[in-house]
Amino acid sequence: MTSPRISPLDQIGGEDKLRQVVERFYDLMETDPAAETLHRLHFRGHGLDHTRQAQFEFLCGFLGGRSYYKERLGQMNLREIHGHIPIREADAELWLTLFDSALADCNIGGPALNTWRAALRRAAFSLVNDVSDWRLDSPTRK
Repeated sequence: MTSPRISPLDQIGGEDKLRQVVERFYDLMETDPAAETLHRLHFRGHGLDHTRQAQFEFLCGFLGGRSYYKERLGQMNLREIHGHIPIREADAELWLTLFDSALADCNIGGPALNTWRAALRRAAFSLVNDVSDWRLDSPTRK
């Protein structure tokens, strides 16, 4: 008899732990001056409260849990979701660095972590594009 497959979401501690990671990630984005360019990208959209919830919903499905995002919006195509946003390699690296800090701050470890990091890295760099970058023409948010 085979044992049931444990999802990466279960391996990190379930939805409660994921919510903690997402909240920490966005707390870092809002407070770390080095994250200013990412914060501006998110702030210009629906705002961080919306983004916090959407990120949690998306990552639940991404990690093998309930697909809240897909249930609500009908799809989970990252490139389509981010297609209008100017994302450069430096943005992808910064996003990954902040997310890694959130993972560490929330004591996420274990065998699933490296697999999750690799998947996040592939996902982040798949979003790099040449959409016109409005950040170059506007003053920094204070």
